[in-house]
Amino acid sequence: MKIKSKLSKYLRKLKLLRFADQIRFYYTWLKMYKKNKQFRSLHPHTKLPKDYLMYESFLLDYDSYYNGGKVTADWIISLINKHYKQIKHLKILDWGCGPGRVIRHMPTLLEESNQFFATDYNEDSINWCSKNIHHVDFSKNKLSPPLSYENDFFDIIYGISIFTHLSEKMHIEWIKELRRVLKKDGILIVSLQGNNFKLKLTSTELKEFTNGKLVVRGNTKEGHRMYSAFHPETFVKCLFKDFTILNHIVYSDDLAKKNIPQDIWVLKK
Repeated sequence: MKIKSKLSKYLRKLKLLRFADQIRFYYTWLKMYKKNKQFRSLHPHTKLPKDYLMYESFLLDYDSYYNGGKVTADWIISLINKHYKQIKHLKILDWGCGPGRVIRHMPTLLEESNQFFATDYNEDSINWCSKNIHHVDFSKNKLSPPLSYENDFFDIIYGISIFTHLSEKMHIEWIKELRRVLKKDGILIVSLQGNNFKLKLTSTELKEFTNGKLVVRGNTKEGHRMYSAFHPETFVKCLFKDFTILNHIVYSDDLAKKNIPQDIWVLKK
């Protein structure tokens, strides 16, 4: 893991990270070709985004995109259920929806009385979602705020691995914006790269992280999958100072599957 971190550091310095990621995309495409072809044959009518759009936002794995997206939607609903007796007549926003992996399932999992919204800065993602996903109101935002919604508009906002690709400046600006569009007593659910990710950090980064500083790996386009931020608890609690923290969930990491889970923060305005 440390070797990968050091390699990533040098590629960033040389401005070659995006090029390396393109090579990784083609490698992944070949690796997943057989599995994805099988998914296509079993689900010929399932609408899927273009391969790079899927890869950039998550994994180039059709089954993980579609069925895994439903699992994630069910999980988010379970978090909401802990704070709402009934999920009815609510306005729900997927902030940073990508190509709709999660939000596409919400209208079929929840009652029709709810309203669903989704936003992303990637124009290709929003265009695809708008054409292929129904019963959701999609809109494009910029990398920086504002969103196109009125104050106190949403009951629920969730953002899965969005802050993880933003600078410290954008962390501060976006948390203020999300608070603006969230109703009083509304719920905000976000995922962050917390203590589980310390094993990915270089010694210099780990020192900064331990001292409570946000660690950002930049030198590439902000918002892109290769732009990465790591979140010490001290920084996070300061970031969320204007919210009530309802829950901080830390899942145990599964190194056998090379799957490092993000921390989940459930907040109330």
